[in-house]
Amino acid sequence: MVMMILQIVGYQNSGKTTLIEKIIHQLCENGYRVGTLKHHGHGGKVMLPKKKDTTRHAEAGAIVCAVEGDGTFLLHAKGNWELDELLCIYERFPIDVLLIEGFKHAAYPKIVCLRHREDEHLLHLKNILFSISWQRTDGSFFIEDEQAYMERIIAYVKGEQHVCDRS
Repeated sequence: MVMMILQIVGYQNSGKTTLIEKIIHQLCENGYRVGTLKHHGHGGKVMLPKKKDTTRHAEAGAIVCAVEGDGTFLLHAKGNWELDELLCIYERFPIDVLLIEGFKHAAYPKIVCLRHREDEHLLHLKNILFSISWQRTDGSFFIEDEQAYMERIIAYVKGEQHVCDRS
């Protein structure tokens, strides 16, 4: 199976991370292997834990360092990464579905999270499956209609729903 990519986009505090947690849970329950990639759009470097060996390696100048233990592999790589470069790394893992948080302007199928009415300009992004809004509006799922939008997500992953379909 080729890794399916689904983006979750929206502004800070729009519910992206909570939605991703719910999607991960549902997909795992349905037997899918899920990966995630988050764009740190708030500025500043992603920080490693202080005084750990891997952090010391990075601080000494290693551009790539990793730690593996008890079935967990953590990778730290310095650079100005384009999304396509990051996806090449993810393709090496046995992932069925990759959930990307952020990278709004990438052309992958996406769900838009709308916290405020002024965020609705995000609905002009490309490849929108549907939107989830904190206000009841035509054309968006209401944030509390979780069962309805989760069913739509599962249908999409199973190949039963397409990008051009809008709620």
